[in-house]
Amino acid sequence: MQTPKILILDGIGGISLGREIQQALLPLNADVAYQNSAQLSKKPLYKIRSALHKATKRQLSNECFSYFPKIDDQAVSRLIEQEQPDMVLVIGFLYRFISPQLITELKQRLGFSLFLFDTDSCNLFAKKRELVYFVEQELPIYDHIFSCSKAMAELFQRANKLNASFFPFGANPINLSQTSSHSNDILFAGSADIRRIFLLENLTHLNLSVFGVKWSRNGTLISPLLQQCIQDQPLWGNELHQQITSSKIVLNITRSTFYGVETGINLRIFEALAAGAFLLTDYSDELCQLLTPGKEIETYRNAAELVKKAEYYLSHNKEREAIAQQGHSVFLERFTWRHRAEALLEKMSSLHSSAS
Repeated sequence: MQTPKILILDGIGGISLGREIQQALLPLNADVAYQNSAQLSKKPLYKIRSALHKATKRQLSNECFSYFPKIDDQAVSRLIEQEQPDMVLVIGFLYRFISPQLITELKQRLGFSLFLFDTDSCNLFAKKRELVYFVEQELPIYDHIFSCSKAMAELFQRANKLNASFFPFGANPINLSQTSSHSNDILFAGSADIRRIFLLENLTHLNLSVFGVKWSRNGTLISPLLQQCIQDQPLWGNELHQQITSSKIVLNITRSTFYGVETGINLRIFEALAAGAFLLTDYSDELCQLLTPGKEIETYRNAAELVKKAEYYLSHNKEREAIAQQGHSVFLERFTWRHRAEALLEKMSSLHSSAS
């Protein structure tokens, strides 16, 4: 079988997700090039041209959302013509950087298949006009959409007749020495959100550590007790992994917008399992199709259940550790990026062959 050439265009290059997928694909008989879309050459006089574009669109309609892509068309064309990919995999989105119309033209001319790993449509729930723009202007250009949200994949299929399927995240194994004494009882790492504030307020009587951004700007809504638990700073990479492995409970709280439509399985779930940590996360049907509560993870449905389970597992070390070990075992069997990349490559290759 000829080695397929894949080009990854990463729309969320600020995190390592796209590069991790590239590294997982490389050993699988795939030739994979990676490009952070934000690092391509920008359009000349971009800020002025973007302002004029917005002003023109606003004159036509105040209700119309539009986005003037940042990246120079010639830079995109040169990249794709140089790489000559069989398949292009977009991570997150294109429209903020690269014109979907340009990619469509290049696809028709050069004959590559085009796929999306949808990681961010859920983040647009609070931005209805932008979500509609994304669905109408970008999603139809793809041969297939792999979405981290089962609900969104089904919506794309049902409402927009798009080819989409549920494709959960993965993670790389986190091999850090487990500490014999944990510095955190409960760790939450993530940006501020009203639902997160509400739930965390119920845990201030425990040894709670909160890391993330945008907490200080929400200070009016946060009690002094919770303020004492917060370090308003981002937590990524090795620092995040160290905090995870030194915590008895890794707490996941889905954003308000995701939770409202019962969707969203984020990276934190797989990072916690990758480190062999005990994960306590909000319940969703999507999640329970992948993992078993009470056996591999633990879930809560409301604030009262969150407090009850947090207190229970902090005082029942053997049960907590057994669930953490089982969750880690299932992760190693099914959810490493190596496993996820194998499934992704098989599906993309099949779809590409069918279209050729």
